[in-house]
Amino acid sequence: MGIFSFLTKDKKQSLDKGLEKTKEAFFTRLSRAIIGKTSVDEEVLDSLEEILISSDVGVETTLRIIERIETRVKKDKYLGTKELNRILKEEILLLLTDSTNESSEAFVLPESQEGPYVIMVVGVNGVGKTTTIGKLAYQFKQQGYEVVLGAADTFRAAAVDQLSIWAERVGVAIVKQSMGSDPASVAYDCLKSAIAKKADVVIIDTAGRLHNRINLMNELSKIKNVMKKLVPMAPHEILLVLDASTGQNAIEQARQFIAATEVNSLTLTKLDGTAKGGVVLGISDQFKIPVKYIGIGEKPEDLQAFDRTAFIDSLFES
Repeated sequence: MGIFSFLTKDKKQSLDKGLEKTKEAFFTRLSRAIIGKTSVDEEVLDSLEEILISSDVGVETTLRIIERIETRVKKDKYLGTKELNRILKEEILLLLTDSTNESSEAFVLPESQEGPYVIMVVGVNGVGKTTTIGKLAYQFKQQGYEVVLGAADTFRAAAVDQLSIWAERVGVAIVKQSMGSDPASVAYDCLKSAIAKKADVVIIDTAGRLHNRINLMNELSKIKNVMKKLVPMAPHEILLVLDASTGQNAIEQARQFIAATEVNSLTLTKLDGTAKGGVVLGISDQFKIPVKYIGIGEKPEDLQAFDRTAFIDSLFES
């Protein structure tokens, strides 16, 4: 069993607390919708559909969930409203099976990895991208890995300064250049330095711009190409960071970045500050890209590896 294949008591408490606002908003509305009802009828399903959509689960995912529950109602002939939570939980869990990992060993590197494992982090400004990188570095450092950060968001001095603060706080190396430098040059120097240090993990920050997808695509492609000169498989992971509190806007950002580059993992931040936690379900279902991490607080350890079963259990726990 991997070191993160179960939740410790502290991590479970953090997850429960982080989802409090989402749980309260969702189940308060659900309780109101079924009050006085004894069976799951069309009116209850209509109310459930409205609640799921307003919780930012998304229209497509909501309709899939409702369709699954309708099938259960027809099959079982009669379902009481007391059973609705259990059925809803089961169907949401089944829906996530194809798009997320059951294991939460997200901070453990592949055993056969040669050279540093390279993570390129993308996302718009303000979603918590740089903070996520700092927390990631902390988590990997806790596992005994040597980490090097690359400050390739050279268009914002604040981004480089913030990443430098995190590097010092966590105790990891950082490679940076002057503001306005070529981001690909920073990434190349970072990877070269990591190879010389025999580091285990390289995390590259990138500029958070979406106003021109072609420019973004070209810049990210250039960064990837220069890194491949040193590590042919780099980047091993392109991690998209999204702010869960923006709801449907996060889904649109995901769509834009997925079109611009080969995103293969996701992080949802700021879940503790929003009632829109349902967006995790919608994003997982729509894009079939694993949600690898969730942010549920300010502390470095509040970046958790995403475990779909633990997430759903916490969401439905009384």
